[in-house]
Amino acid sequence: MRSSFGLLVAMLVSFVLVASAANFYQDFDLTWGDARGKILNNGQLLTLTLDKFSGSGFQSKNEYLFGKIDMQLKLVPGNSAGTVTAYYLRSQESTWDEIDFEFLGNLSGEPYIVHTNVFSQGKGDREQQFYLWFDPTKDFHTYSVLWNPQRIIFSVDGIPIREFKNLESIGVPFPKKQPMKIYSSLWNADDWATRGGLVKTDWSKAPFTASYRNFKADACVWSQGKSSCSSSSGSRYAWLSQELDTASQQRLKWVQEKYMIYNYCKDTKRFSQSLPKECTAH
Repeated sequence: MRSSFGLLVAMLVSFVLVASAANFYQDFDLTWGDARGKILNNGQLLTLTLDKFSGSGFQSKNEYLFGKIDMQLKLVPGNSAGTVTAYYLRSQESTWDEIDFEFLGNLSGEPYIVHTNVFSQGKGDREQQFYLWFDPTKDFHTYSVLWNPQRIIFSVDGIPIREFKNLESIGVPFPKKQPMKIYSSLWNADDWATRGGLVKTDWSKAPFTASYRNFKADACVWSQGKSSCSSSSGSRYAWLSQELDTASQQRLKWVQEKYMIYNYCKDTKRFSQSLPKECTAH
């Protein structure tokens, strides 16, 4: 009897740990938009809303210095032209680091654009944009950032779409010293978001809503100048040295050949003098 009671207690404890791992009340603060951001279903679901008066946003309670961050999103359905759903990591410094997913809305029936960027020491201009191979408004899909000292990998449903390598050896700054919080916001950007600002937000379709669930951070929490990841437990943090295996490299190539619609490394008009260093590194 006692052993079965102990087993029950252990099961309850493990359930609490798993449940708390994806609780928006515990992990995030709604930061702007008055009541347009909501945490629902006992902390298992978060929604952001945009209307003609304001958007909304949230940020993580923790700061992270390296990690694998997963979030499931269901994007604004229907005519989402002019709206942007941003989901990103950013540090607090004046020369900040930042790792961006931005989802640019579109007219009904037209594809969303996934906009990615990497800032290091306050410098960005490293945009790559993609279409998706599914409708991101019909269901939840997982958008992930793997960030370790060697590389940053953007993934969608476990499929890598972009890799940004650490090329400090040739003078390209890489985000590795500034801890970052996770942010997300839904806002009106109809001056540029859809067809360069030609298509404006249709406010008769408001309010616009994006939904979030199943947040997971397998990451090093930074607090009071220290990391939660100790050097003695490297095997527990396999992602700290993770790289793309052969199959993942093939999937990355498939995405970039079929779904990439803009790559700053190919934009010779924009970089007429010379392409950024990382673009020519082999």
